Amino acid sequence: MNNSRRSFIKNSSATLAGLGLMEFFPSDIYAKMRNKVGANDKINIGLIGLKNQGFNNIRAFLKIKDVNVLAICDIDDEQINKRKDDLAKLGANNLLVYKDYRKLLENKDIDAVLIATPDHWHCLQLTDALSAGKHVYCEKPIANSILEARAMVHATQKSGKVVQVNQWQRSEKHFQDAVAYVQSGKLGKIVNTKCWMYRGTDPLTPVPDSKVPAGVDYAMWLGPAQTRPFNLRRFHYDFRWFWDYGGGLMTDWGVHLIDIVLWGMNVTEPKSVSAVGGKRILVNDVRETPDYINVTYDFGHFSNTWEHYMGTGSGEYGRGHGIAFIGENGILVVNRGGWEVIPDKTKIEAVPLIKKSNIGLDYHAQNFIDVIKSGKLDQLACPIEVGSNVALSAHMGNLSLRVGDRIHWDAINSKFDNSLANKLIKPTYHNGYKFPKF
Repeated sequence: MNNSRRSFIKNSSATLAGLGLMEFFPSDIYAKMRNKVGANDKINIGLIGLKNQGFNNIRAFLKIKDVNVLAICDIDDEQINKRKDDLAKLGANNLLVYKDYRKLLENKDIDAVLIATPDHWHCLQLTDALSAGKHVYCEKPIANSILEARAMVHATQKSGKVVQVNQWQRSEKHFQDAVAYVQSGKLGKIVNTKCWMYRGTDPLTPVPDSKVPAGVDYAMWLGPAQTRPFNLRRFHYDFRWFWDYGGGLMTDWGVHLIDIVLWGMNVTEPKSVSAVGGKRILVNDVRETPDYINVTYDFGHFSNTWEHYMGTGSGEYGRGHGIAFIGENGILVVNRGGWEVIPDKTKIEAVPLIKKSNIGLDYHAQNFIDVIKSGKLDQLACPIEVGSNVALSAHMGNLSLRVGDRIHWDAINSKFDNSLANKLIKPTYHNGYKFPKF
């Protein structure tokens, strides 16, 4: 926080106190005033979750001249020490270090937080950050359940703060151009879209439970999840393969790719979802989430399919991952490498492969900072509502598989026609943590 901001806060507080109004002044308004960011101010950032994508995210923010990385937080001393060194090489020195994110949120000098923790922590950390008056940049999927996503949308809208979901493909030019082409109508009527991820990977073989590694606050890592003995296969990156903490490839890659379908087709929630799949490919594998799944989403005027395989890197249209918009005049195929249009005979002209031309994560981070400074929430590349919509679709695919039935969604009442699926809409919080009220 620069001197002008400190002076503003100090003088404003003194004025209110002198008038005898401090105790009557609404605390939420005072918090917003205290955390107001001017057009020329530096934005002080705190990062929660240092491994993998958290570090990728902070590197993008360090490229922005208006950003100051003030603090980092992780439950693992090994990650803290490693990232302190890594960030020092990038020019971020004298960092404040926390192992409990709640202590970081108490720091009044922090304007915004980046959340890159396991999925089961996103809801509490985002709602707590908003209550502390922080802007939030949150990893996808925004939540590990449907009702968590709903609670996060409510908290964001109530707060008036800037929340950007890290579905950074929305900030890549070639995805924007591909979606613009889809929405131009040139493909003609689109009755089907496809998303897929074929991931070549080895089995995650079992290992015995073990002692918690030195320097790890395992109780904080578990947070609201069920208490279990420490097992290396459920920790750090591999958390995503266990229902307590994540949703497998469906909520990992599926969120990124299905999001492009929702964007291109201008839809939000499917009417029904049907899934088949399970543990069919990898032998002696401890993952709970499926290694194969095929999901059909009915949106009324078109359907979308999501398919993933773990064990092969080959995929449709010669791509290991991608999205296809299948129209009466041709097919548009897009992935992280670029996009092209394959015409149906002579109905439309082909569009040869147009390759990726910018780094989406960098532009996504810049967009977040720009909106914090301008206050123009409508200019966010990926607001919380967008993150919620695609998280809903991803979780629906998993729920259909887990209950073994096609499920129909009542969007007005936010429930399914299946009692087993409804029981999985809201997670059970453990260890004294309470589900956010909304």
